Amino acid sequence: MTTAHRTRIKICGLTREGDVDQAVEAGADAIGLVLYPRSPRYVSAERAGELARRLPPFVTPVLLFVNASPDEIAAGLTAVPGALLQFHGDELPEACAAPGRPYLRAARMTPGIDLLDLAYRHPGAAGLLLDAHVEGYGGGGKAFDWSLIPANVPCPVVLSGGLNPASVTDGVLRVRPWAVDVSSGVESSKGIKDAGLMRRFCEAVREADGRLTA
Repeated sequence: MTTAHRTRIKICGLTREGDVDQAVEAGADAIGLVLYPRSPRYVSAERAGELARRLPPFVTPVLLFVNASPDEIAAGLTAVPGALLQFHGDELPEACAAPGRPYLRAARMTPGIDLLDLAYRHPGAAGLLLDAHVEGYGGGGKAFDWSLIPANVPCPVVLSGGLNPASVTDGVLRVRPWAVDVSSGVESSKGIKDAGLMRRFCEAVREADGRLTA
């Protein structure tokens, strides 16, 4: 008997209460809050707390940091105590582990990247989030070559980078990740989510899951 795998869904870069509510209604398992001041999707720690308090049980808030100081990370965790952390900059493994919280380590995918070595150097990571290599740190809406992903990554993989309702079904079928992550692919403008796109994105993921277990 085949056990169905349900691909988890993270919608990142939320900035408005209504978008949080609509992401949850669409079926998101997690929402991402960007605490990186140079991002157009930036929210302060206080604002992240306001948005996270709208979440029902079993929807996870994720705090995204880029080369943040320990004080900035601590402020985020004070505002959102139950958050999963996501490190999207050049943080060393010890910096990722220092807060003592579950975390995702983002990998900017380029030819020659050694994901097995990255996983080895981050044994405490809850998973690796695979994103395209763009100027800046994430949110560029660019896809990467999925053939760069080895089959034997020893921890959960979160597929990101240029996903949208039209491409995510193929991504789930080809990569079979633990989860998928989307930001610009469900936006009407930077930081402004589109309820219809979020709904169609989640539906496309469920369609892929159904095809894998048919």
